[in-house]
Amino acid sequence: MSELAVGLTPVQRRTLDDLRRDGDVDPRLDEQLAADLRSQADDALGQLGARLDDVDLFVTKHTIASVLACETNYLAPDDFTWTPARARGKVSHRAIQLLLNWRGEPTPADLVNEALARLADDENSFGDYIAGLSSADEADVRGLAVERVTKFVECFPPLDRRWHPMTEASTQYPISGPIVFRARVDLVIGRPNGSEPRKVIVDLKSGRIVDRHREDLRFYALIETLCRGVPPRRLASFALDSGVAVVEDVTPVLLQSTLRRTLDAVARMVELRVDGRSPEVTPGPTCGWCQLLDGCEPGTARMARLHDPDAE
Repeated sequence: MSELAVGLTPVQRRTLDDLRRDGDVDPRLDEQLAADLRSQADDALGQLGARLDDVDLFVTKHTIASVLACETNYLAPDDFTWTPARARGKVSHRAIQLLLNWRGEPTPADLVNEALARLADDENSFGDYIAGLSSADEADVRGLAVERVTKFVECFPPLDRRWHPMTEASTQYPISGPIVFRARVDLVIGRPNGSEPRKVIVDLKSGRIVDRHREDLRFYALIETLCRGVPPRRLASFALDSGVAVVEDVTPVLLQSTLRRTLDAVARMVELRVDGRSPEVTPGPTCGWCQLLDGCEPGTARMARLHDPDAE
C-alpha cells in the first residue's frame, strides 16, 4: 500500500486511505455470526414463502427501498424505458470492467467504445437498446459514459490484480425458492483470509450520497455474508462528481439491523401482492419522480410545500 501511494494524485491517495484497513481495528468477527444470520433468514423466508402460492418474489435493493418508502408507489406499474442518462451507468461499469483486465493503458474513450460494441451483442433489452441507438443518442451515451469512466480513473488508484478486484459482481441467496435476494455490486476489492473479513464493497454514484445509498450497501453486505459465510470488511459509497467516499465498517449490529429491515420489506411485499392488503401512501423523496404524483393528494401537497418559500 505505501509503495503504491507514491505517484498518486491527492484524491487517489485519499481513496486509498478510505479503502485500506485500519491498523488499530481488530478485523475478526465471530464465526457463528453468519450461521445465525442464515438461520434467521431461512426461518423467515420459509414462513413467508409458504404464503406465496407459487408466486416467485425477487428481492433487490430497489424493491426493498420502494416498498419501505411508499407502498402505493411500489405497486405502481413499471414504465421503465432506457434513456442515454440511464444507460451511462451500465456502459461505464462495463468499460471499468474492461479496464481492470486490459493489457496496456487504454483511454476512457477506447474502453467505452469497446463496451458499447460488446453490449450491443447481448441478447437482452439493453442490448437491443444499444444496438438500435441513433447516431445522436449513441454519441450522447458515449459522452456520458466517458465522463464517468474518466472520473473513476482520476479518483481511484490503479487496482492491483492481487487485490482481486471485480466489477458487476452478482450474488444471490438462497440458491432457489419462492423468495430470492439478488444483488449486483459495482466494485468489490479483496477477498477473505480464512474467516477474517477483507472485502470492500464499493458503489459508484453520480451526484450526492443519500441515506438510501448506504442502505443499499448494507443489503449487499448482508447477502455477501449469507452466501460466503464471511462479511465484507467495509462499505463505500463513492461520489465520482466530488471524489469523496462515504465509508462504513461492517459490524454484527449493522448486519442484524439490515436483516430485520430486509425481512420487514419482504413481509410487506407478501401482504400487498398475495394477501391483498391495501397499500399505504407515504409522501417522501420519491414523490418527485413518481408516475402517480398527479393523482396523489399527499404527494402533490408535499411537492407544493417544497416549492413554497414561505412554508415551514
